[in-house]
Amino acid sequence: MYNPSSTHADEFIDHAEVLETLDLAARESGNRARVLEILEKAARCKGLSHREAAILMDCNDPEMEERLYALAGEIKHKFYGNRIVLFAPLYLSNYCINGCVYCPYHAKNRSIPRKKLTQEEIAEEVRALIRTGHKRLAVEAGEDPVHNPLEYILDSIKTIYSVREGGNSIRRVNVNIAATDVESYRRLKNAGIGTYILFQETYNRKKYEELHPTGPKSDYAWHTEAMDRAQEGGCDDVGVGVLFGLGGYRYELTALLMHAEHLEARFGVGPHTISMPRICPADDVSLDSFPDALPDAIFRKIVAVLRVAVPYTGMIISTRESARMREQLLHCGVSQISGGSRTSVGGYTTEERHDETAQFDVSDTRPLDDVVRWLLEQKHIPSFCTACYREGRTGDRFMALCKSGKISYCCTPNALMTLKEYLMDYASPLTRAAGEKMIAESLTDIPEGRVRDLTVERLKAIENGSRDFRF
Repeated sequence: MYNPSSTHADEFIDHAEVLETLDLAARESGNRARVLEILEKAARCKGLSHREAAILMDCNDPEMEERLYALAGEIKHKFYGNRIVLFAPLYLSNYCINGCVYCPYHAKNRSIPRKKLTQEEIAEEVRALIRTGHKRLAVEAGEDPVHNPLEYILDSIKTIYSVREGGNSIRRVNVNIAATDVESYRRLKNAGIGTYILFQETYNRKKYEELHPTGPKSDYAWHTEAMDRAQEGGCDDVGVGVLFGLGGYRYELTALLMHAEHLEARFGVGPHTISMPRICPADDVSLDSFPDALPDAIFRKIVAVLRVAVPYTGMIISTRESARMREQLLHCGVSQISGGSRTSVGGYTTEERHDETAQFDVSDTRPLDDVVRWLLEQKHIPSFCTACYREGRTGDRFMALCKSGKISYCCTPNALMTLKEYLMDYASPLTRAAGEKMIAESLTDIPEGRVRDLTVERLKAIENGSRDFRF
């Protein structure tokens, strides 16, 4: 699978352009008229260039920052409404041959127990997740061609989709595995994956090579060009992200947007999602080794800048973040969160949380039902929707609908129907009461006509035992 790669990555993540952009931002961020001009452009909901975003990031004017946060919330609502999509990670194996110094799975870590789930164990994990109410998963596995070959990943996807529990199943499997070749991406697409996810970790080549001293992942270009190969293999929904705190956040933000611009220019569609992890403590990993770890205020501003710069892209925050921080981020751009997560191998099927095999510490440890009720209390619609994936609205087809504003005709009804399913099958009495109230209030926001009539009809059918309706 692995082949030495080209210098193509240095063309779309041009180090000199990043530095020039940061220099420009330092000069222009204090120009109030220029910042206002950029905010006015962002308000037109067509996105911003990496240079414009860098200027916003550098601006420290309190009034301009407040405008930024308000605008980020408005743009998120325009494209995604008050819906928040929920998912859970599923760790298959922590065997890994890479030497990533920030990850406890690195090959030289002898203190962490190594574990790989059998297909029977995967099925049990999936049943446990379904019993909590989840409908979409993000599969995670370390890079190890012996223990975790592509065939193992493909078999695991087949197992996940085959599991039925109480009449329910997992409807979308996103995959976060190591960079691979075009043919392997084609096989993943044919296996029915949703989004192919791969974090760049850092776009700074020098920093990247310091942090990845050994293993296939040490090849910066091979890793950075992975999304090109994924698109060539038919994976038209791709998810990018950096691990903020590994390097300077201004550099990472600029380069991340340059990557999104490259995908848009070459394939006609940018990233489907951007994940927003930041470095946190884990086995054999201390924050003392990472002086660029981000304070909350900077992290929140990064989320807001990304939201106004790439308004159509889903933005993801995991349970690395505390409930308090996640609440703040929901109001400035985030559209997807994990809930009831375990970051260890086999963590859903035992009462013990198997923290010794965890990739990172979970800050928001609340069970899924508590997260659903919390979202409802915050006036968000918890959504378990996977309809676009199952109806073929992926890649440029999804983005065309999103950019036109027409996606809401599908998303709000589907969110309400999947919330109704959750309330009927899994919710506690308190959560069900809050959810029924949300559904009633949200129906009034759907214009009278065929869509509202069908939504009401299908909500009643779900209450009577039917499942899996979708627009």
